[in-house]
Amino acid sequence: MTSLARLGRLFPRSSVPETVRTRVRFDAAPEDVWQGMLFYEEVPRRPMALLRLFLPRPIRTEGAKTRVGETIRCTYDGGYLEKRITEVEPARLIRFEVGVQALGIEDCISMTGGSYQIERVADGPGCAVVLTTHYFGHLRPRWMWRPLERFLAHQLHQHILSGMRVVLEARAQASVGRGDGSRGLVEQRIPHRPRQERPDDGGAGDPVPP
Repeated sequence: MTSLARLGRLFPRSSVPETVRTRVRFDAAPEDVWQGMLFYEEVPRRPMALLRLFLPRPIRTEGAKTRVGETIRCTYDGGYLEKRITEVEPARLIRFEVGVQALGIEDCISMTGGSYQIERVADGPGCAVVLTTHYFGHLRPRWMWRPLERFLAHQLHQHILSGMRVVLEARAQASVGRGDGSRGLVEQRIPHRPRQERPDDGGAGDPVPP
């Protein structure tokens, strides 16, 4: 990533916003998914090799992500992010903006914000989770770097969503062990590879970090 950062310094900072969205369906109630919401830095499993190659290692977060106005400090190996929660609707939406980014990749990408949205689905039980990342990409030419950035953002989203699946399954098993599975969590198994739906991002997009 150091070489890319040096390359990024050769170009002026971009003022064109980019947006990436990833939509995945879960066979779980919105209220249960809400309880399992994770930021990238909270995912219990190690990031895949590609994410480790381009991003510093996440360590922890500090702060309440469901409280409007709260500043969340996300600590990485050698850097940090500060996210400010701007909007919360329980079991439906968390929106945040990135106030500080000090990760060593600022000459490549500047993250500006993102959101987690839980949507009810009309064609069956469960819900869909939409992760959105807003950023500025500084590497040129944009036609070459944008596809890689978008691919990495989708991979980051998938890592987060898979981590949420692990948390939900663990809670479901604990609920069964206590004999209080009245909400049917045992029935709400999230597929090992949840179905992913990627709407048209439209290039620079409508409006990963997560």
